[in-house]
Amino acid sequence: MAPTRSAAGPGRAPAGPVEGVWRFPVPAVEASVPRTRHAVRDRLLAQGMAGVRYQELVDDLLLIVSELVSNAVTHAAELSPEVTTELTVGADWVRVSVEDGDPYRPKALESDAGRTGGRGLLLVKSVTLQAGGVCDVERTGEGGKVIWASLPVPRGETR
Repeated sequence: MAPTRSAAGPGRAPAGPVEGVWRFPVPAVEASVPRTRHAVRDRLLAQGMAGVRYQELVDDLLLIVSELVSNAVTHAAELSPEVTTELTVGADWVRVSVEDGDPYRPKALESDAGRTGGRGLLLVKSVTLQAGGVCDVERTGEGGKVIWASLPVPRGETR
């Protein structure tokens, strides 16, 4: 989908990010994690989220994308040869979701210093809540799942 045009006018910066929806389907392989992260980063920057004001939001979203795509590639690849990330930029929020064809609904594991992995969803939930956002897991009509996080867009100038 093409982004909507800004109403800021010539010579003036838009009041916020340019809205739109983009989908990034990739094969369920490890190399898709950085590929998707870079595609989302490039799109966020192209939509006007460059600079100090948006740095924390962009960093949080890229961490979330990395964790969710990594989880899908690691745990759902057998039942889902493709993983689709969707980025939705609104006036006041940004939502990132990752969909796969595996029906298993993951659960965030508690922190355990003895484990070397398995805390990706816990990290996603923590980052999302700290940013003032929300996240959830939903079933798709095709029997798979979509895991999403929505974060607020910062308003005003950063000092």
